[in-house]
Amino acid sequence: MSAAENKELIRNMFAELSKGNAQGFLDKFADNCRFTIIGTSKFSGTWNSKQEFVAKVLGPLGALLEGGITITPDNFIAEGDYVAMQARGKSNTKAGGTYNNTYCQVFKLANGKIVEMTEYLDTELVASAFGR
Repeated sequence: MSAAENKELIRNMFAELSKGNAQGFLDKFADNCRFTIIGTSKFSGTWNSKQEFVAKVLGPLGALLEGGITITPDNFIAEGDYVAMQARGKSNTKAGGTYNNTYCQVFKLANGKIVEMTEYLDTELVASAFGR
């Protein structure tokens, strides 16, 4: 796929997530995708499959959020198999607070699927919203 097609794939998957279509979002990841969230927060680490990432991050995070999260992409940069996205997230916690983080996510794609994702975010905000 071209860099432009890769950008569009990432843009569309976040549009699906914002509509509440988690499966439309997850379907864009290869089953053996490597996920990394930087930092030392309770959600930081590296996972080596989509199943592991859902079980260890998305499931527990979703259980703490009221109504999920909306990620609004602001900018995309693509070259070759890589797409970088700057984005803003908006959500509320079940504890009554807000969780509005900013992100830079770097995706590596192969054969129309994401095979690696690295996420940079405000980990202090993660700790403030969800504890250490």
